[in-house]
Amino acid sequence: MTDRLPIFPLGAVLFPGLVLPLRVFEERYRLLMNDLLAGEEPHLFGVVSIELGHEVGPGSAQRLAAVGCTAEVRDAQEQEDGGYEVVTTGGTRFRIEDVDDSLAYLQADVTMLPEEDGPGAESAVAPVTSMFRRYCERLVAHGAEVAALDELPADPLSLSYLIAASLVLDRSDKQRLLQAEHAAARLRLEYELLRRENLLLEAFPTVPGSEFLSKGISPN
Repeated sequence: MTDRLPIFPLGAVLFPGLVLPLRVFEERYRLLMNDLLAGEEPHLFGVVSIELGHEVGPGSAQRLAAVGCTAEVRDAQEQEDGGYEVVTTGGTRFRIEDVDDSLAYLQADVTMLPEEDGPGAESAVAPVTSMFRRYCERLVAHGAEVAALDELPADPLSLSYLIAASLVLDRSDKQRLLQAEHAAARLRLEYELLRRENLLLEAFPTVPGSEFLSKGISPN
């Protein structure tokens, strides 16, 4: 069974539970927001990463990722120019089945994806948590500001998404994490990525800027 969602292509990957602020200024996305807010709650749209192209302008998103994440509008403030300042929260992963470009903004028929721990998830929690703490310590040693990590989730699914959202990675790696079949697969991939990133942090004196290091608004 599929659902139809308005689609908001972004040059970023949204994960379940992640807070995503957006500045909506393009006419097509103003229309999307107007249509969305005129309907019943929850006000949901789909955020999908752009694999080829860019965010701004007609036809700019030439190829979208196969898997995206729903975004629920938590707050929307209309601006004097007709745009919106919006705060959303990532909800449920979905797979795109078909895209409809008959409106000013894209719509898609999507299949919501299940969230499962998967085999071996519990045993992966401790080693990945340890590797992630080491990663954060190395970021701090390089001068980055990192949120306090006194308590990390023991639940494999929650931990997998927190780490996925926090890592400083290329978009392609982020997308791989979003598309992982279950929490166990995501944690195993995160372990390998963390091992790679820790080695890089040992070798290089600076770290790249990322959404992990700031809470900037995505302009769309």
